[in-house]
Amino acid sequence: MVSNEQRRRQLAREKFERQQQRREEMRRKARRRNAVIAAGLAVVIAAGATAYASGALGGGDDGKETSADATPSDLPTPTKGPDPCAKPAPGSPATKTWKSEPEMSVDKSASYAMNLKTTCGTIDITMDAAKAPHTVNSFNFLAAQGFLDHTKCHRLTGAEAGISVLQCGDPKGTGQGGPGYTLAEENLKDPALKEPSDPEAKKAGMKIYPAGMVAMAKTQAPHSTGSQFFLVYKDSPLPPDYTPLGTIGAEGMKTLKKIADAGVQGGGPDGPPNATAVIDKATVAKS
Repeated sequence: MVSNEQRRRQLAREKFERQQQRREEMRRKARRRNAVIAAGLAVVIAAGATAYASGALGGGDDGKETSADATPSDLPTPTKGPDPCAKPAPGSPATKTWKSEPEMSVDKSASYAMNLKTTCGTIDITMDAAKAPHTVNSFNFLAAQGFLDHTKCHRLTGAEAGISVLQCGDPKGTGQGGPGYTLAEENLKDPALKEPSDPEAKKAGMKIYPAGMVAMAKTQAPHSTGSQFFLVYKDSPLPPDYTPLGTIGAEGMKTLKKIADAGVQGGGPDGPPNATAVIDKATVAKS
């Protein structure tokens, strides 16, 4: 039975999402209009514009983790921009999956350090097993299995998309991959999640996932967390449905900024990053 308060929040959230979609459509139309104007000046300068349609983290309803890196058919195919990162180390992503989550092996009272050695630099993450024991335990297992090695961070969003995150953790690199098992969401009332200043966002029950936070991607369905995660490089309003996993260290934020500053392929607000952001090696250790 859905309570009146739950129904009120759901209706407010749907209204907020419709407003965000209308704003993005207005931005898209403006970009197209500007592109037409710029095309008329092509003799003088080289100009143009492409755009991506933004989507929620994890997106679809098909039970799989997804992302919005597909280009709408009515827009040009995105081109690759300058790449500030190195070539990936030799190797291929893992293909093995598992039917159920691993047995609990982490110390639930301890902190764990996840180190992502990427082509763009190191991303250091501190995870609290007391707050998200199943999620931390999953990453401890997956890192030991080499599941994250040679995987690319497949999705970058910019301010125009409404959120500012880099999404990683998919061995397929498409937003469709995962470890084969799913986890229940955890730590959804983490005090690090802040109240939004936007009245409509607040009314819709949104929270601010702060810059420096790492959280888990999922579908709209509950118990759909897998291996995909997102790194927040600027405060981002989202429904409080995504497991807050940990925090990024100072070195990691520098690496994340390098990737974000390189932008999205084609210059849109949401899609594959220009930077070749590949996790060469992931390790997890008790800290």
